[in-house]
Amino acid sequence: MNPLTRILLTFFIVITVAIGAGVYFSTRDGGTAGSGGTQADGEAQVVRENSHRLSSAPDSDVTFVEFLDFECEGCRAAFPAVEQLRAQYGQQVTFVARYFPMPGHFNGERAARAVEAAAQQGQFEPMYKKMFETQSQWGEKQVPADEVFRGFATELGLDVAAWEEAYNAPATLDRIEEDVADGTALGVQGTPTFFVNGKQIEIKTYADLGAAIKNALGEQQ
Repeated sequence: MNPLTRILLTFFIVITVAIGAGVYFSTRDGGTAGSGGTQADGEAQVVRENSHRLSSAPDSDVTFVEFLDFECEGCRAAFPAVEQLRAQYGQQVTFVARYFPMPGHFNGERAARAVEAAAQQGQFEPMYKKMFETQSQWGEKQVPADEVFRGFATELGLDVAAWEEAYNAPATLDRIEEDVADGTALGVQGTPTFFVNGKQIEIKTYADLGAAIKNALGEQQ
C-alpha cells in the first residue's frame, strides 16, 4: 500500500468513526425519540398514580407522556411545542411529565431532584418551567448547580429549608429512579421520548405529536 492510499484510508476510518459516534450521542442525548420501544413485562408502567400531571382531563382517556431530562437541549427545544399542545388540548388530554435524567448530563439528576423537591410543596409545574426557561444558565456545565436551584426555590416562594431537605433526601432520588426504571423497561433510550395512550411515538417533526393526539382523540369518539 503506497503512502497516499494509507493516508486516505486512515482519513476515511476516522471520519466513519466520528459520524458513528455523532449518531449515537444524538440518539442518547440529542432529543429524538427512540424508534419503536418495546413494552416491558411485569411492573413497568407508562403512567403511575404518583406521576406528575401538568394538566388533567377527567372526561377523557387520552394521555400524553414525556420522559424528559431538564438538561437535555432536545427537551428544551420541545418545551414550547408541548406547551402549545397543552394550550390546544388541555381540556381533552392529560399531560404527564416523567423524569429521565441522562448519565451524560452533569446536572440532569440534580435538576430532577430540584423539581421533585418543589413538587413536594405543590410547585411541580413552576419549577418544571423554570428549568427549561433557564437551561442556558446552568446546563452543559461541569460544576454543581445546587446554589442555582436553591435560588429558583427562593424565587418561587418555597419554604427553602424544607425544599433543601427534600432535595438531599434519599427518598427524592428514589422517586426519580422509579421513573427512570419504568422508562428503561419501556424502551426509552434518549430524551425526549413521548407516549400517547401507552404507545411510544416516533417523531420526525413536532407536528407528529399533534397528529398522534388527534388520532387518539378520534379513536376515543
